[in-house]
Amino acid sequence: MLINSAVYDDGRIVDEPGLEGVGAALQRQSGFVWIALKDPSEEELARLQQELNLPPLAVEDARKGQQRPKLEEYGDMIFAAMHLLEAGPEGLDVGEVHVFVGPRFVVSVRHRSAQGFLGVRGRAEREPELLRQGPGFVFYALMDAVVDRYFPHMDAVEAELEKLEATMFQPRQDREMVVQQLFELKQRLATLRHAVTPLLEVSSKLHGGRVPMVCKQMEDYFRDVYDHLLRIQASIDAARETIIAATQVNLTLVTIDESHVTKRLAAWAAIFAASTALAGIWGMNFESMPELKWAWGYPMALGAIGLVCGVLYWRFKRLKWL
Repeated sequence: MLINSAVYDDGRIVDEPGLEGVGAALQRQSGFVWIALKDPSEEELARLQQELNLPPLAVEDARKGQQRPKLEEYGDMIFAAMHLLEAGPEGLDVGEVHVFVGPRFVVSVRHRSAQGFLGVRGRAEREPELLRQGPGFVFYALMDAVVDRYFPHMDAVEAELEKLEATMFQPRQDREMVVQQLFELKQRLATLRHAVTPLLEVSSKLHGGRVPMVCKQMEDYFRDVYDHLLRIQASIDAARETIIAATQVNLTLVTIDESHVTKRLAAWAAIFAASTALAGIWGMNFESMPELKWAWGYPMALGAIGLVCGVLYWRFKRLKWL
């Protein structure tokens, strides 16, 4: 589906040709075309491939989707794939945006994502001095928008992790639920890492060294994107280490809790064992046991049992087993 199409010349929009007018727009002496598609049909991609002479392999990738973030060069044209992340009921939902960048055009193809780029188009149109740089600036603006949308997801993971750390040592905490929440955070981090790490390699090819000609004038801007990705990558690594440490601490706390329960059970078992042993001795009913004939024999036996149990309880209490 066509979302938007426009022809820009000297940093200003001059026409909105639609897919049918792309070929005529390229006949202009100057300017470039910016086209945005969402979940395009076979016919739409075929028309753009014919009008813009797009590489068949790149078009096939854009048609099928399910690509890892990457950058490919085809002569004076580049093809980039990036992941779009959205918060879903079961973690992060992954969409994609594929971008074709040529000397006279930019085509963005979005799959499985409700996140649009109208804000990017608006920003570009408010900066005509940069829009005059051509398709390279549009590509930078799209990549910068994708990367900036990773920060809220990273901030959300860090906030939830801090909340879990604050409640981890509270008494009667549900350890199983904590481990489950930590595992969910780890899955979200993995999804974020799969989007960020390959994109670091992509952005590193766009500044310093041999840079595609279409992006040559925007090297400093792509270096800024690279720095943002490095910050996110560092945050991901730190959060992963924190999750691993928190999981180990939580498992240690589970072991400590189980140890406390074992100590309590052992203490009460010792108390009952002592009383049972004394009761068993006096319950044998041998005739040679003189205390069986005493008038105070029964109260004495109960007192002895109570005294022994009391001493054991006091001792275990001091040892914090009870």
